[in-house]
Amino acid sequence: MEKIQMGIEHFIDTIILKVPTLIVAIVILFIGIYLIRFTRSFVDRRFERKNIDPSVRSFTSSIIKFTLYVLLILTVANTLGIQTTSFIAALSAFGLAVGLALQGSLSNFAGGVLILMFRPFNVNDYISSDNGAEGSVESIDILYTTLINADGIKVFSPNGPLANSVIKNYSSILSRRFQFVVGISYDDNIKDAKDTIAAVIKQEARILGTPAPEIFVSDLADSSVNLTIRGWVNKADYWDTHNILQERIKIALDEKGISIPYPQTEMHIKSDGSITTSPVKTS
Repeated sequence: MEKIQMGIEHFIDTIILKVPTLIVAIVILFIGIYLIRFTRSFVDRRFERKNIDPSVRSFTSSIIKFTLYVLLILTVANTLGIQTTSFIAALSAFGLAVGLALQGSLSNFAGGVLILMFRPFNVNDYISSDNGAEGSVESIDILYTTLINADGIKVFSPNGPLANSVIKNYSSILSRRFQFVVGISYDDNIKDAKDTIAAVIKQEARILGTPAPEIFVSDLADSSVNLTIRGWVNKADYWDTHNILQERIKIALDEKGISIPYPQTEMHIKSDGSITTSPVKTS
């Protein structure tokens, strides 16, 4: 019983002796967190004044945050009397184990570096990749690139697969080509349809004159004669022009009595009960 009492007393004495050290460690922790936030804010402001690219700012800020937090943890550990050499060795071993387990994260880090080096896109560019990521670039961080897609949803795309994929950057050029197909009936006059569409295009001031818009027969399909319409607009006008133009063309064709047919199938039921089908060229 005496041994238990002595053990408890020794434990309490040890805690009492460690309380000042613990308080100092907690103070260092809170001051360190404040200084890290202040440093990141200061660096961000300096980068902004120097007009450093936002993608570089975001990536560098993430690196600074990670490095400073590691230094803070080592400082707090040293204050508590933990041997930093053994702590670093243990941390290195742990880091190696985590690194082997998280090889994908390391490739994402390398992908982020490659993106910043070769600059296939920047913050605010609208991109799409063959791994399915698409949207406006909000930030490029250590492991992920954040996109805002057309529905306003945040998409976090890993840097590794993104850096190794085919990327389409829709913001890197000043103008963009729109293209869509309109089908007309085989009984309608092709020249009348093309003239009607050309008149609609001429009324849209946002469509560029050079390169000149194109209207041509691109396919003699089963149910329609397909006309392809192409033109160029400034990239900021792309979606508005693309969407409103289709509506205006449909209205103009209706006013001229030019129909846009839909696919029809002709079914033949033979005397033996067998059924055959064939597409119908509609009028």
